[in-house]
Amino acid sequence: MNLTRTKSIEQSIADTEESEHQLRKELGPLQLTVFGVGVVIGTGIFVLTGEAAGEKAGPAIAISFVFSGLACALAALCYAEFASTVPVAGSAYTFSYASLGELVAWIIGWDLILELALGASTVAVGWSTYFADVMKQAGITIPEFAYGEGHNLVAAAIVLILTAVICFGIKVSSQVNFVFVAIKVAIVLLVIIAGLFFVNTQNWSPFIPPAGSKGASGGTAVPSLLQDLGFSPGAFGISGIFTGAALVFFAYIGFDIVATAAEETKKPQRDMPIGIFSSLAICTTLYIAVSLVVTGMVKYDQIKVDAPLAEAFRSVGHPGFATVISVGALLGLTTVMMILLLGQSRVFFAMSRDRLLPPVFARVSPRFGTPVRTSMFTGAAVALIATFVPLTELAELVNIGTLFAFVLVAIGVIVLRRTRPDLERAFRCPGVPVMPVLAALASLYLMLNLPTATWIRFLVWMAVGFAVYFLYSAKHSRLATDPNYAREAERSSSST
Repeated sequence: MNLTRTKSIEQSIADTEESEHQLRKELGPLQLTVFGVGVVIGTGIFVLTGEAAGEKAGPAIAISFVFSGLACALAALCYAEFASTVPVAGSAYTFSYASLGELVAWIIGWDLILELALGASTVAVGWSTYFADVMKQAGITIPEFAYGEGHNLVAAAIVLILTAVICFGIKVSSQVNFVFVAIKVAIVLLVIIAGLFFVNTQNWSPFIPPAGSKGASGGTAVPSLLQDLGFSPGAFGISGIFTGAALVFFAYIGFDIVATAAEETKKPQRDMPIGIFSSLAICTTLYIAVSLVVTGMVKYDQIKVDAPLAEAFRSVGHPGFATVISVGALLGLTTVMMILLLGQSRVFFAMSRDRLLPPVFARVSPRFGTPVRTSMFTGAAVALIATFVPLTELAELVNIGTLFAFVLVAIGVIVLRRTRPDLERAFRCPGVPVMPVLAALASLYLMLNLPTATWIRFLVWMAVGFAVYFLYSAKHSRLATDPNYAREAERSSSST
C-alpha cells in the first residue's frame, strides 16, 4: 500500500475530459467573484462585527478586519496558484493529491466533507431562525409541525430547494446566486449609508481602548485552546486588535470554495485568481465599513452583542431597519448555503472520480452537465442533519476544518515548487517559500484560538476518516486498482 502515491496534474486534467465525468465550463471572472462574495457575506457582517468590537477591540475592530484580510490574502495566494495550475474540481483535495500524496489528499477531502456539509447544515438552521423572524414581522406564524423543538422541516425544505437549483446546472446556479448577492450587497450598502447619518465621531474615542477596559455585556465567551494552555491574549489595547482579528477571521471563511468551481470555469488560468482576490477585496471593504458604522452609532461598550446593527438603528429611533437587516441576513444565508452545497458536491464528485469514494457518484448528467447524483445525495444528507441535529456547538468544526485546509494547501505549494519546478503556472504565489509558510503559521495560530472541545471533535472525525480510508478507499483507489491508469499517471509526471 503506497500511501504517498500522487496523481499527476496532467492525469487530473485528463480526467476532466472523460465524457462521463465532464463538467460544463460556464463560469467567468464575474460569476466567480459573485460566488466568493455570496459565500463570505452572511450573517457575520450583521452580528460578528458587534461581538468583536464590544468584547475584543472596540472601534479598532476595523484594523482587526484589515489584519484578517491580510491573513486570508496569504492563503488566497496559495489557492490562486493551485487553482490556476490545476483547474480541476475538488479544491484543496485535488491540490493535495498532486503534491502531498493520496493519504494527505484523503485527509483533506474528508476534512472538506465535514467543513462543507456541516457548514451548510449550520447555515440552514440559522436561515430557518431568520425566516421565522421575518414571517413573524409579517404577521405569519410557522406551524409547529414544521418548526418546533427537536425538528426543523423549514431548514430541510430550503436545503432541498437549493439542491434542486444546483442540479439544474452551474449556469442556473450562478444566475440565481447573482440575483441574491446583488440584493444582499444592496442591503448592506443601504445599512452602511443610512448608518453614516447617525455616526457620532465621539464614539470612536478612544479608537483603541486601553487594555483591561470594560466591554459590552451579553456575550458568552468560550476559552480557546491557547487560553487552556495558559496563553491568554487580553481584550482591548493592541493585543485586543489581534484577538479581534482571530475572531473576525471566521467571517471570511468561504472564499476558498471558489476554487471548487475551477473545472467549470472557461479560462481558469486567468479567471480563478481574479475571482478569489476580487471577492476577498470586496468583502474586506464591506466588513471595515460596517464595523466603523456600528461603532460610530453606538459606543463600543454599549453595543448589543447579539444584534448590534439592528439595535443600533433602534437606539436612534429607526426600528424599521431591523426588518431590512433581517431580510439581508436571510438572503445572505441563502447564498452561503447554496455555494456550500455546490462546493460539497464538487469535492465529493472529485473523490468519487478517483474512487476513494463509491464511483457511482462520479457520473455527470448529460442534460445538465452536473454531478446530479452527488448533489442529490449531499442535499439529502444535509437536509437530514439540519432537521434533527442541534448544531450550535458543532459549528466551530467548520472553522477548524477550513483552517486545516489552508495549512495543507500552503505546504502543497512549497512541495510542488520543488517536485515540479518546470510546471507551467499561470499565477505564481510570490515570495515562496516565505509567503506559504506565513499562510500556514497564520492559519495554525487561528486554529489555536478555537475551543479545546472543537479540537477534540475534529480529531475524532479525523480518526473516523483514517478508518474509512484503510478499510475502503486505499483498496478501491483508481491508482491502486487500475495499473494502466497508475502507469499513465506516473509516466506523465516523470516525463516533465
